[in-house]
Amino acid sequence: MCGIVGYIGQEDTKEILLKGLEKLEYRGYDSAGIAVLNENGVQFFKEKGRIAQLRDAVDVSIEAKAGIGHTRWATHGVPNRMNAHPHQSASGRFTLVHNGVIENYELLKREYLSEVEFKSDTDTEVIVQMIEVFVNKGITVEEAFRQTLTKLKGSYAIALLDNQDSERIYVAKNKSPLLVGVGDNFNVVASDAMAMLQVTDQYIELMDKEMVVLTKESITIKNLDGEVIHRNPFTCELDASDIEKGTYSHFMLKEIDEQPFVIRKIIQRYQDENNALKLDDKIRKAMQEADRVYIVACGTSYHAGLVGKQFIETLAKIPVEVHVASEFSYNMPILSEKPLFIFISQSGETADSRAVLVKVKALGHRTLTITNVPGSTLSREADFTLHLHAGPEIAVASTKAYTAQMAVLAILAVDTARTKGIELDFDPIQELSIVANAMEILCDQKDEMDKIASEYLSTARNCFFIGRGIDFYVGLEGALKLKEISYIQAEGFAGGELKHGTIALIEEGTPVVAIATQETVNLGIRGNVKEVDARGANSCIISMKGLEQVGDRFVIPAVHELMTPLISVIPLQLIAYYASLQRGCDVDKPRNLAKSVTVE
Repeated sequence: MCGIVGYIGQEDTKEILLKGLEKLEYRGYDSAGIAVLNENGVQFFKEKGRIAQLRDAVDVSIEAKAGIGHTRWATHGVPNRMNAHPHQSASGRFTLVHNGVIENYELLKREYLSEVEFKSDTDTEVIVQMIEVFVNKGITVEEAFRQTLTKLKGSYAIALLDNQDSERIYVAKNKSPLLVGVGDNFNVVASDAMAMLQVTDQYIELMDKEMVVLTKESITIKNLDGEVIHRNPFTCELDASDIEKGTYSHFMLKEIDEQPFVIRKIIQRYQDENNALKLDDKIRKAMQEADRVYIVACGTSYHAGLVGKQFIETLAKIPVEVHVASEFSYNMPILSEKPLFIFISQSGETADSRAVLVKVKALGHRTLTITNVPGSTLSREADFTLHLHAGPEIAVASTKAYTAQMAVLAILAVDTARTKGIELDFDPIQELSIVANAMEILCDQKDEMDKIASEYLSTARNCFFIGRGIDFYVGLEGALKLKEISYIQAEGFAGGELKHGTIALIEEGTPVVAIATQETVNLGIRGNVKEVDARGANSCIISMKGLEQVGDRFVIPAVHELMTPLISVIPLQLIAYYASLQRGCDVDKPRNLAKSVTVE
């Protein structure tokens, strides 16, 4: 959700901070701010709205060699300038930015800050006010920072400036992502390496409940007991061109078009020189020994998990349950004797999924993360990781990460089946190659998708997606894409469920998108279309070549039936994109949403 940047070194920090925040815009935010520190003290600027508005507010005449910045997604307090970060202590000595949620902030206010007048409605302000209260008792800033951290419950990534010391930035992390970047006579801090790729590709991972003192020449990491920790930096392998739009008007369109390339890259990374599947033997053993697989995920990743269930059960013959992470964490079902938990997350930082990971690891169960970010929290803390190799996904609405998740789940299912000695007539490499080619064909038909969006959704206030079997799962994702970026009320349903209540909502002109790619249920879903047509629906059938009938609105290329979700979703992604454009919405940054949901 929120994003943090910080810099201390030789250069004027304003532009470095602003450019860094621009790289974090994809995470979702509603306000932004920076604070810069020089010999004259701290100057800060913050605004509701986009980084462009913050740029206009920044005094370009100020020069400073240290500073911090923040993009905020509102949790405590409405989105406005008052609640935007940075926040300052009562005297103005300390200035702080924070990602995360402090669960006990009200208790801390009563216990330590009853005499302090607060200027915002945020939980964040409690942190900076407590630091000042402790410093006023005569202890050092570092010790006051440490003591404050020990009293916080919840999640935090923090960067702090001291008005009386322009040589240091204080940093801390717990449950929210944060990296320290290493430079030549400068150092940086960032929620995401891509924010500061402009100045360095060397980063140090911070672990939970660690604090750091940054100067331009040194990085001192300590745990909350004061013990110094030494950790070597890693090289961030992101290519700067990967996080630019290039000739595309939106990241979402660029990332839709990248899907064939991503599938081919997955083939390359999961195939050895003998064309056999290449997976860690420990993952193979964990899958083989599992009596049940529990897939835990949120949003789009949850929909990929539903397809993954179909892959694993059909091919590897292992029972699979798919759970919404936020529900599982508080309502855990009775588990089997030898479960394996698979966590699917584009960012690897999803707080709801991490809460489940912590609980099941405490129970001693094995865990596997499927993620696009191998150094992320879920990747580090799970027993095993499968990497998506999709490259940075900037648009809030996930596209290429979703199809990559399904591709990797298919490879995992086939590999498990082969390990168990199950005979298959399914070659995942061959089938994924066919999928990649079909994706290219679909991505070249954007004009047709634009027409469909105009024909069915230009004035629609709601839309239904229906399918049966694996097509139902794709319908759920199609509905999510449409509601995310066009704000049309959209819902996905199993075709046979319409008559059990939802058909009451069908009226003259209601758009209904039906997906028909499965031979066994082809006639069934077409019967459901007849039912909604009889109530006046404006139906749009998307079928697969070989199953098409007269009147189908769009036909996708033929692929193996199990693999159809990887290509049938592409028309739905493009239809959502063009519907959003036609309605004048912000495609890459939809309202109220964040790319990386790092708070529960």
